Order: sequence, then C-alpha cells, then structure tokens
Amino acid sequence: MKPGQPPTTAPAARLTVEDLSHRADGGRLLVDGVSFTVEPGETLGLVGPNGSGKTTLLRCVYGTLRPTGGLALLDGEDLHTMGTKARARRLATVPQDGHTDFELTVREIVAMGRAPHKRFWEPENTGDTAAVDAALDLVGITGLADRLFPTLSGGERQRALVARAVVQRPALVVLDEPTNHLDIRYQLDVLSLVRGLGTTALLALHDLNIAAYYCDRLLVLDGGRAVAAGPPAEVLTTELLAEVYGVDAEVATHPRTGAPSVTYLPRPHGERRASII
Repeated sequence: MKPGQPPTTAPAARLTVEDLSHRADGGRLLVDGVSFTVEPGETLGLVGPNGSGKTTLLRCVYGTLRPTGGLALLDGEDLHTMGTKARARRLATVPQDGHTDFELTVREIVAMGRAPHKRFWEPENTGDTAAVDAALDLVGITGLADRLFPTLSGGERQRALVARAVVQRPALVVLDEPTNHLDIRYQLDVLSLVRGLGTTALLALHDLNIAAYYCDRLLVLDGGRAVAAGPPAEVLTTELLAEVYGVDAEVATHPRTGAPSVTYLPRPHGERRASII
C-alpha cells in the first residue's frame, strides 16, 4: 500500500444503536438488547469470543438482517427505513466473507462502489475511473485490476472489498473482520487506511492487540450481550479476559504505542489435558 492521502469521504455520521436485538428463525436470541453510540469520526471495535454476536450485530446495522427489536440510527434516521440506494450512499460495508461467483474483474468490483452515487444508466466517467485507480493503488492491488475476482486469494479479495468501500466515500464504514486472511503487513495497512479516512467506523476484530491500538473505544460482546464498553485501556483487563474469553492473560501498556498489550498465558500441560478429557 503506497503512502498518500485517502480519497475524500462524506461528512462523518453518528451511529446510534438502541436496545437492538435479533432472534434466529428457531427463536434463539443472537443479539440481546445492545445499545451504543459511535460519534462522528470515531472508530469503535466490536470484540468478543466466537459466537458472541458480533457478525449478527453488524448485519443488523448494515441491513442484511432486520432487528427483531430496537433501532439502528444514522444521524437520527432509521437505517432500516432508508431505501437501499440512499443507505449505500452513506454506509459502506466490508463483509467477513467476500466470496462471489460473479465473473467480474477486480476493477469492476471496486467500481461498484460508485454505483450509489450514479443513475442506473449513467456510464463511468473520468472522475469514477480516477477514484477506482486511486483506491486500487491505496490498497496495493493495482496489478490485480484485470484479474477475475473469484480467482483471488482470501486476502486479495479482502483488499479489493476495502477498495470498493473507499470508492463509495461513505459517512459510516462497517467492517466485519477486515483483517481476515491478511498477513500482518496488510492487517496494519488496512486498519491504518480505515483510520485515515476520517469517517465513522464500526468494525469487528479478532485480535485484541490490534483492536487496542486502532480503536478509540471497544465494545465487548458475550452471548449476544454487551458486557463492557470504553477505551481499550479500561476495557481490556485480566479479569475481563478470564471471564469472557476463559484465558489467563497479562495486560500491560506497550512502551512505544501507549496502547494496552495483551500477553496470553498457557495453562500447565496437565490442566489443559484434564479440561479436554
């Protein structure tokens, strides 16, 4: 990813989630009365163990799932009553699974980010082309522009979807495990890019150390409920990691970044074996 200024985004928006819940078809409560606010320009990280409800919550925010209770508001407007195109003009999504069978090139996938800002029949113009070129360069995949999207590796697809979100120029970007499949260099590059956009960002992350460095605040989910929220230094404690993740860990302040740094402590071999049996 090359240095440079990210593309201009829309004015950052305020996301307000009020008592949001979602039940699966079988009646199981996957998200249970979660409330939070992401201020304009802020980055909020959703963290929690597998099955804690992170992806379901994000899908309720960006519209592929409808909440069974509560609201998701963007600058006070209900996201679920917005038209699809109106919502896409203000909210960009990078899903966890970017697989598609559509035989589109990477350039065509990235250019789809301009669609919400154009009429259906309106062709791509020089401004659109320049925006796509800049986004491809920004995420380091210019050389993949003519490759078919389904032929890419998981990490390459993820970067293409981030480029599509950049081209969309949203007021809010929602990312579900955006560093999934990426090696460490591109994990850091992609999250630096997200922070550099200046937009409001809501993202689910698996790596607590990366979340602590790149997020202004963290919201911890466990069993579909919000169990802790606040700045990383307040949220990431040995007690919370033991209770929510079931691990022994030490939390210290990193001497160079100033962010909390989590070190996981393995259990004695005999204790681990006993727990498996």
